[in-house]
Amino acid sequence: MEIANPIYDVVFKYLMEDDKVAKLFLSAVTGLDIVSLEFLPQELSVHPDAKTRPITVALNLSIYRLDFSARIREADGSERIILIEIQKSKFTNESIRFRKYLGKQYMNANFFQWITEATGRKYKSGTPILPIYILGEKIGGFEGIPVINVDRCIRDRYTQEIIEERNPFIESLFHQGIIINIPALSQKRRDELELLLSIFDQANRQENHHIMNVKEMDFPEKFRPIIRRLQAAIQEKEIQDIMTVEDDFLSELNEYENRIAEATKQKEEAQRKQEEERKQKEEAIKLLLSLGLPKEEIARKLGLSPEEFEGLDGVE
Repeated sequence: MEIANPIYDVVFKYLMEDDKVAKLFLSAVTGLDIVSLEFLPQELSVHPDAKTRPITVALNLSIYRLDFSARIREADGSERIILIEIQKSKFTNESIRFRKYLGKQYMNANFFQWITEATGRKYKSGTPILPIYILGEKIGGFEGIPVINVDRCIRDRYTQEIIEERNPFIESLFHQGIIINIPALSQKRRDELELLLSIFDQANRQENHHIMNVKEMDFPEKFRPIIRRLQAAIQEKEIQDIMTVEDDFLSELNEYENRIAEATKQKEEAQRKQEEERKQKEEAIKLLLSLGLPKEEIARKLGLSPEEFEGLDGVE
């Protein structure tokens, strides 16, 4: 069966716009009983062809983001609201951008809940956030691990006892996280989640990287709506157009970031050389002063103006 490649932002967006599919996917990834989802997309308009109408796609540099407000059911039957934030990138050098966006979510005054204490006092508390990072490059040291769970662990410092009690104050300030390590998905299929996430396995790409080959029967029945949604995406010409735009965009972005990295490297190297030269001149000044040479003669020997000479350390 041919399906659209969900590593492309536009395909993943199409996948997650279906409420049933989004709930199914996120329930599997998070292990939570998700009762309902509210989709809060982050979008940007691009123009694949100036003659056509603008196509809306979530392209923000090399990171794609989706936010969901999720109502989840706990084991005791109670329900609560959390934010599920998905950040997807083909690159692993995006930690600063990830942090900035996560910081914006914490600062968003709309993401709060009312807490009622046993005393009856009510107050606002930040909505807990569960970030999911879908990464297309290898993560050093975790090459063979398809899904990495980062858990929040609360301990009594003195006894080192793990405390299971939940508190809105702690939950609003400290969060868990999930990393989907796409390159590792080709190595293991140990459970249903890793089977599901094999839709991202780039080893299944055709020569046309927009298309993946999978066998529907390899997936548990409950996950087949996800496969069929990706199959349907192939028929959407707009999606095909935007995948081409993404290819061009990322190619240009890679070239641009390589130029920036090279320019930064050259600038740092020039600064390092200037600092070394400065230190050498300062050492020379100290030596020549100790030999009793006049400042004017030292400045002349080192090719320094009076201002440059006086600005160096070691000149009294």
